[in-house]
Amino acid sequence: MQFKRDTQVYTSEGHDVGHIDRVVLNPKTKEVTHVVVRKGVLFTEDKLVPISLIASATQNRVTLRPNAGDLNALPLYEETHYVPLDESEASAVAYPPDMAMPLYWYAPLGGTWSGYIPQPAYRAETEQNIPDNTVAVKEGAKVFSSDDKDVGSVERVFTDSMTDRATYLVISHGAIMKEKKSIPMSWVRSVTEDEVHLNVGASVIENLHEYQEA
Repeated sequence: MQFKRDTQVYTSEGHDVGHIDRVVLNPKTKEVTHVVVRKGVLFTEDKLVPISLIASATQNRVTLRPNAGDLNALPLYEETHYVPLDESEASAVAYPPDMAMPLYWYAPLGGTWSGYIPQPAYRAETEQNIPDNTVAVKEGAKVFSSDDKDVGSVERVFTDSMTDRATYLVISHGAIMKEKKSIPMSWVRSVTEDEVHLNVGASVIENLHEYQEA
């Protein structure tokens, strides 16, 4: 199976769910556990879809299994919680964009405005609902060689349909005439959300044959 960013996702009945945004990968085992599906017709929020619910995935279409169940019950990719600050924290902050002082406004009495009661300040904390020891890799993440040269960006991830392990990445390089190269996962040293670091030099990547679509 292959997962390319922005590929549309459909139910087995052909209903548009959304499109692929990220691939959730365990950097050590190379196992792909989930994909992040960005909101579309059925999804109004980004959802975390287990790889076990995917029947097929090509560069043009991802299809879910008939037994996928209630898709709206799937967990959100990210959830934001609002944590109240204690008195010392509240007095020390200058309220940057991710903080707010909510106010409780109550109705005027007898037609006269009565004011408001200030409530505690809150800090917004956003967490990703992905398994421990995994990374939600952005397709478009920068790829760096062992000699720290920018050799391209992730365009898609291929997996073995039997093991759900990533087998190789397709990376592209160039602003207009993009050149694509296929990178074995054995060449990947480390992975973060925004970056992939290889254990081979830039010259090795340059000497690879250009990736051709099947």
